[in-house]
Amino acid sequence: MSLDSLRRMFAPASIALVGASDRPGSVGAVVLRNLREGGFTGPLWPVNPRHASVGGVAAFPDVEALPAVPDLAVICTPAPAVPGIVQALARRGTRAAIVLSAGLRSRPDDGAPSYEQAMLAAAKPAGLRVLGPNCIGALVPAAGLNASFAPGQASPGRLAFLTQSGALATAMLDWAQGRGIGFSHFVSLGDSADIGFADLLELLAQEEGTDAILMYVESVREAARFMAAARAAARCKPVIVVKAGRAPEGARAARSHTGALAGSDAVFDAAVRRAGLLRVDTLEALFDAAEALSHASPWRGPGLAVLTNGGGAGVLAADALAGAGVLATLSPQTVSALDAVLPAGWPQANPVDIIGDAPVERYRAALEVLLAAPEVDGVLFMHAPTAIVPAAQIARACLPLLAQADKPVLGCWLGGPVVAEAAAQFRAAGVPCYGTPERAATAWLQRAQFRSHQQAMLRPLGPGAHLPASASEHAGDLIAAALARGSEWLDPSEAREVLQAYGIPTLATVRVANASQAAAEAARLGWPVALKLLSPQVVHKSDVGGVALNLRSAEEVEAAAAGMCARLARQLPEAQVLGFVVQQMAERPGAQELIVGIAQDAVFGPVLLFGEGGIAVELRQDRALELPPIDRVLAGEMIDRTRISRLLAGHRGRPPADREAVIDVLLRVSRMAADLPALAELDINPLLADAQGVLAVDARIRLRRSVGEGGRMVL
Repeated sequence: MSLDSLRRMFAPASIALVGASDRPGSVGAVVLRNLREGGFTGPLWPVNPRHASVGGVAAFPDVEALPAVPDLAVICTPAPAVPGIVQALARRGTRAAIVLSAGLRSRPDDGAPSYEQAMLAAAKPAGLRVLGPNCIGALVPAAGLNASFAPGQASPGRLAFLTQSGALATAMLDWAQGRGIGFSHFVSLGDSADIGFADLLELLAQEEGTDAILMYVESVREAARFMAAARAAARCKPVIVVKAGRAPEGARAARSHTGALAGSDAVFDAAVRRAGLLRVDTLEALFDAAEALSHASPWRGPGLAVLTNGGGAGVLAADALAGAGVLATLSPQTVSALDAVLPAGWPQANPVDIIGDAPVERYRAALEVLLAAPEVDGVLFMHAPTAIVPAAQIARACLPLLAQADKPVLGCWLGGPVVAEAAAQFRAAGVPCYGTPERAATAWLQRAQFRSHQQAMLRPLGPGAHLPASASEHAGDLIAAALARGSEWLDPSEAREVLQAYGIPTLATVRVANASQAAAEAARLGWPVALKLLSPQVVHKSDVGGVALNLRSAEEVEAAAAGMCARLARQLPEAQVLGFVVQQMAERPGAQELIVGIAQDAVFGPVLLFGEGGIAVELRQDRALELPPIDRVLAGEMIDRTRISRLLAGHRGRPPADREAVIDVLLRVSRMAADLPALAELDINPLLADAQGVLAVDARIRLRRSVGEGGRMVL
């Protein structure tokens, strides 16, 4: 799609303000003031049918009366008037509009389409792009544009900020102004009826005046387009996201373990990772990460050396970095070089404590050693103020080294006014600075995570599972037959057939109608067996005592079946018993219980899940998610992100499980997600894994009749 309309929106040669007003405190008056005070130098045409002039500027009664076609129209009228105004602008040839008005999702009294639908119907045929409605507006300081009713102006800078929250937009603008943070673009999306994140990412990826893109996200629409635009932008510059809604509300409606574990927030994390973006949890971290990513030297690796004049500050930094494996281990050569410039009492380890009485030369010499050390990929320079030497003098002495450094340096000047000049000198030299050890350490970890996401996004996807066409054909036939009879779930024997079609090892499984048939089939399969209740009202059979294991005779089978029916009648008297499933017992002592599954996210479509399985799967919450398709590398990374991976590697004398067999299952399940759009949820739980390989003991497959926009793969 052409970006010309968006470029015209954010760098217009002329602007019409429809709804301009002289009434103090009105949106029309505030926007007019902001447009004039923001530095816009082109023609500005107020439109108001009741006044000949507004704010001392000649006004026009309507769009048709304007002396020329405006590049941008800013609309702040009541909602019912907006569709007609947009239609008039489209006829005139305007191709960009910012609609500040709220209430466009309501309908006229006659039941006609909503005002928003009518607005889009007028805009789209003419190629008129709309930002909003119900937004604060947009600010582009370099273009002299403040087309908003924000309470002030934005300072020029090289960060773009996109937000879906209007209240947050105004607060963030004020917060940034007080901290000297400037913007290339500051855009409130509002209801995103037309222009969304994908459009703005496509534009800002090409903007030379933008070093990093920051986003506050509440929801994502058109996920496939969002992912494509995000991946393209992340190839050019850092894209950092804060997303509201960490609570997994979407999991409440899930009916499988996989669905419950794959909450919408965890899925968003998986999407961010695949897109090469960085997600942070707070607005402060958003700007800290932006400073670290857009101003520091090129990334060399995660190994960080901490240089400090205070042991306590160094410990705080080390604590914040603990567990991430990023504290560089100093080589004997580096320790020897530091011995030559530091007092005898220094700890000879990282963090490098140069002692509180350090003079200027000691700072400079220690920094020089660490910048030259090959095992050090970056340096965190920390200083707590002392009476020995002014902080600004230390900063000046280090500036020549910073100018020559070929690795990232982060600053942490502890204190307030006493260290302000030193921090300013470092920032002027391109060194990001933070007020606390924890913030500095977090910024480094975020940079390491961002680099990891970048590498994963840029790596070409390898081959998936190689399967014959008959696999998807046979599985598709089973699913079609189940849907034709009105079933939402495949029965266990059908689920086993689907897994077998995709080459996933399973146990012999037979469906029977009653207890006597169960006893006969058990004898045929061979003892011991497992017996499982079959009822459309019961998904998790163990919850109602619907599973019996290690049955070794026909009498035990019949007694277990009778007990299951009696318990079900007491607990769920309305439940229907369709029969039983008889299954071979898995004789795999010491095998790890895993879960592998597919869930459907309302936004990002199919999601793959891997983690620790068994009956406590939802309590332990040990899982990793990925968007399909995946390859062997991504499958291995899924395994490594879980705690159960350490047990799979072998422990207490037990041999390692067959990791490659587990990866094969993940690849085959990824193919299922691609091949079988009617598959709503899949649980393989437990999947046993040991040195012999893998074995799917139980599987549940839920179906769906239709696949909406949110049910398709986005990669």
